[in-house]
Amino acid sequence: MSEHRRKLPPQSPSGGRAAARRGGQPPTPPPSGGHRSAGGPPAGARGERDTPTGSPSGGEPYQGRAAARRAAQSRGRRRGAGGGPGGPGGPGGPGTGGPAGRGGRGPGRRPAKKRFIDYPRFGKEGWRRWMPSWRQVTALFIGFVGTLVGIAGIAYAMVDIPDVNKASQAQNNVYYWADGSRMVTGGGSVNRQNIPYEKIPKAMRYAVISAENKTFETDKGVDPMGIARALVNMAKGGETQGGSTITQQYVKNTMLDQSQTISRKFKELFISIKVGEKVSKDDIMSGYLNTSYFGRGAYGIQAAAQTYYGIDAEKLNPSQCAVLAALLKGPTYYDPNGNESIDKTATPEANLARAKERWGSILDNEVRFGHMSAAERAKYTEFPMPQGLKAQAGMNGQIGYLVDTANKYIISHSDPKITQEELERGGYQIYTTFDKAKVEALKTSVETVQKAKIKPGAGHMYTGDQKKEFGGDADTYVQFGAASVVPGDGKIVALYGGPGYDKGEFNNNADTQGVPVGSTFKPFVLAAAMTYGTNYSDGKPLTPDTKYNADDLIPIKDHNGKTVLNKDNSVFKQKNESGTKWGYVTLNKAMEQSINSPFVQLGEDVGLDKVEQTALKAGLLVDSMKATDNVASFSIGTSTPSAIRMANAYGTFADSGQAVEPYSVTKVLHNGEDSKAFKKPKVTRTRALDADVADTVTKVLQNVVKNGTGKKALELDRAVAGKTGTTDTPGGTRSAWFVGYTQQLSTSVVMFRQNSKEKILLPMAGTGGPTSTTHGGDIPATIWTDYMKQALGNAKDPGFPTPGKIGEGKTINEPGAPTPTPSMTPTTTPTTEAPTTAPPTNTPPTGTPTWTPPTQPDSPPPTTPSCNFFNPCDTTTPPGGEPPTTSGPPRHGPGGGG
Repeated sequence: MSEHRRKLPPQSPSGGRAAARRGGQPPTPPPSGGHRSAGGPPAGARGERDTPTGSPSGGEPYQGRAAARRAAQSRGRRRGAGGGPGGPGGPGGPGTGGPAGRGGRGPGRRPAKKRFIDYPRFGKEGWRRWMPSWRQVTALFIGFVGTLVGIAGIAYAMVDIPDVNKASQAQNNVYYWADGSRMVTGGGSVNRQNIPYEKIPKAMRYAVISAENKTFETDKGVDPMGIARALVNMAKGGETQGGSTITQQYVKNTMLDQSQTISRKFKELFISIKVGEKVSKDDIMSGYLNTSYFGRGAYGIQAAAQTYYGIDAEKLNPSQCAVLAALLKGPTYYDPNGNESIDKTATPEANLARAKERWGSILDNEVRFGHMSAAERAKYTEFPMPQGLKAQAGMNGQIGYLVDTANKYIISHSDPKITQEELERGGYQIYTTFDKAKVEALKTSVETVQKAKIKPGAGHMYTGDQKKEFGGDADTYVQFGAASVVPGDGKIVALYGGPGYDKGEFNNNADTQGVPVGSTFKPFVLAAAMTYGTNYSDGKPLTPDTKYNADDLIPIKDHNGKTVLNKDNSVFKQKNESGTKWGYVTLNKAMEQSINSPFVQLGEDVGLDKVEQTALKAGLLVDSMKATDNVASFSIGTSTPSAIRMANAYGTFADSGQAVEPYSVTKVLHNGEDSKAFKKPKVTRTRALDADVADTVTKVLQNVVKNGTGKKALELDRAVAGKTGTTDTPGGTRSAWFVGYTQQLSTSVVMFRQNSKEKILLPMAGTGGPTSTTHGGDIPATIWTDYMKQALGNAKDPGFPTPGKIGEGKTINEPGAPTPTPSMTPTTTPTTEAPTTAPPTNTPPTGTPTWTPPTQPDSPPPTTPSCNFFNPCDTTTPPGGEPPTTSGPPRHGPGGGG
């Protein structure tokens, strides 16, 4: 080490410990054997340069400039903002500390003071600057609680106790026809009557307490623990609970504003607290039971007693009271009559099971909570079944079904959902798509044909076991349903739901699922074959001239070529209505004559999944097919869509493959203002089928009317396409359909027999008279034609678009079909008939006809008549008229037929 590093630094002329302290420096040690210097100006004097720490003048051993800087920075950090005199930021200037330390406020400034709200926190570094102190947290909490208390006090003072009498004066709903004229006024206060507390049975009060709020007699209007339990249960994924007391529910019932907003919920809470303090328990209970909704349009216990048991409320026994208390959880799911028009899961069977379970639970809770003795509970072992439905005022004839359809549409197309209860509170103005003249025309057509054809007691009489099983004669329990939809738009202009609520028929036959469609499903199979091809065509589409084996009882092979088996492992063979040996026929011919076996095999070859996809795209709903998927008979109509859905799906063919959603309501107002919850329909046309495929299906269905099972529709005297459908089971025919359309209107008509109480389909052999064929081409087609004449009137006939070529226009036959030969000359010359005259019977041609698109200008006219689906040669209809489908064994379900 060099010599000068080992030397002691000379004494600072301004040394001394006091000076060092003033300058922010360590005291300068005196030289060995010497004394401390007390002279010289103070460190950091104005106008002098800083002397680096550790320099010879600083009195410390010299360690270099870098060390001096580090030492100065370290002292600055320790001292914080503003050091002592002579330090960084001190009043004496920079001093010997070098540059101002971190947090210093610069030369010549005083140390910073803490702010009133010390956040970010003074004198803290990093994350500690942003961490509030415990004092700050406490202050914030106290302030927050105080603010809440203040707001709650103001809210409590401002809210009023609701008037139960005002709640009973709810407005009516008004429904309008498509032209804006008034259809009917109903809902609101029609079925409500307040009764005093003394007339409410004690058993009813105890049943409600045991079911809804066991602490009612002691709580203060709200139950914090109940709310907490409900939140915990829902967080765990348990059953959704409201956590509301009877007082809260009473307040909700009497508040006319039912919006699901936070402000309304808070208002309800404060009102409940005030009601709990100011109103007696007796008044709360009577108010609650006089305003609660029990379903079937009944508000209040008196209306509920009359609606469900036909007696006054004061005459209800404890068992009946338990049933009515069960309804308060939700009449949609606890009314034993069922509410399938609102929710498909609310079937009579499911609702009855739920009602019985809750009824028993309420009675048991009454014993548990000390409101009933065990001995009295033992008396009530049989469920007191409520009586059937009754028509409300004004809901006669078709009006009830129209209102039911409109309400169902509103409920399913609103967000937040407008519930059935809210609709029945009233105050809504509902504008529908229903055309008054068309509704009346459809009703008249059904009733005219029904009067002429259906005569209970004069039809085919059942005897013995059949009479016991099916109920007398074949003309009893006959029902009709129908719907009419505009293709390309989807608006429902007319429907027929049954004879009327006032006649005891509460099932809307136009909008119900459960009746198999039979052969009216076959067009979807043909459309799928022309879209996807089959397992033997390498994806190339088939055409209406594709030939299939149409003989009776042919073995059916699945999509993989394996033989379809029954449950007993026997070979499944599809049965036709007759044993006619058709041989190989075109799909066009099979559609005309509604032959089953070709379409059962075709569906398997295409793939049942693709057939279903095609039907869904056209407009049917998946829940009408779930029970019948993947069975061989699926292709001939085991599915059960509603009449509305069938009319709309056929409208997809009418609009050249463009699908739309059906709708029945265009606008909803609430108290004169547009309802924000209701989602107005937007007509969106979606490409479901290729236009050429859809137009070709239409051409085939025109041939069904001209040459096949739908000849009655020729009386319409305009371009029309349609298909008959009949389902047959071992017990006999169960349903008959006719679905047809023009470009302006698509209409479906269904006929079936059903005991309304038992909800089972009955056979129709002999319905309409002992000689009646009971096929879709008979009574349903007659109703359809009569209605369409009135509905279309003198409107122009636009006809249908001419279909283009399918694929390459080549016919691909089923394996095993005869190979076409160059010469295809029919044995007879076809005759051209007038459109209103049934075509004559001709001899089937020899050879295999080839389908050729109708417009080929480069092709010369044939010298001999060409036999294809545009110019059919064989129009023979087998004896017995249009044949229904006869299904195979039970494994494959009921078959659909013509």
